Amino acid sequence: MTSTRELSGKVALVTGGGKNIGRAIALDLAGAGAGIAIVTRADRAAGEATADEARRLGVEAECYVADVTDETAVRQAVAEIGRRFGRLDVLVNNAAVRCEVPFAELSLVDWHAVLGVTLDGAFLCTREALPWLTASGTGSVVNIGGLTAYTGAVHRAHVVTAKAGLDGLTRALAVEFAPQSITVNLVAPGLIDTKRDGPSPHHHGKHETLVGRRGRPEEIAAAVRYLAGPHARFVTGQTLHVNGGAYLG
Repeated sequence: MTSTRELSGKVALVTGGGKNIGRAIALDLAGAGAGIAIVTRADRAAGEATADEARRLGVEAECYVADVTDETAVRQAVAEIGRRFGRLDVLVNNAAVRCEVPFAELSLVDWHAVLGVTLDGAFLCTREALPWLTASGTGSVVNIGGLTAYTGAVHRAHVVTAKAGLDGLTRALAVEFAPQSITVNLVAPGLIDTKRDGPSPHHHGKHETLVGRRGRPEEIAAAVRYLAGPHARFVTGQTLHVNGGAYLG
């Protein structure tokens, strides 16, 4: 984290903010001075732990439990955040599902589950946050994509499709939201060391970074902090790849 508090007085909503990259993003934005609203689907304990860490950085922080694929739940969560903080300036659509299934075995239920969290979740959260982001005057949306949206990957047809869809959504909303002074960008992480419940993704064994190591969640957070901050107001509709040179986009 840098020593400046360039987001003082602002409020950021981070979906999937309890663990891994989402947690790092929430804490870096807190370090920039932003109040933090964390939305998690089920792991309240992780979300509350991140909120506690954010408070220790001197900002207000709250955790909300909501399924980002549930229209009513998203509407209620954003309304609660608005009442609690009185504003919303930054939205980070980080929630995602990244399970691996051979295409021949991929069910329609599993297909919709992944697209639902990644794409429907980003759609619903952005739509509900839009009035607050417009009122901000310096609103910012940062979508979290992924390396395989550009390289492809085995057993990840649903994940690749969802993340690639975020790229299109980012460009479409950057154009549509520009008159409201809202920037919309995407950060695409690649080969990041995170805690996983299952085995390492297959594509991690197929790609190498130019810098000779895996990335850290904090390095993704730094990119999000830049795009959410005052120094990136001339940046919109862009994809920022953070992958140690594994993909040269």
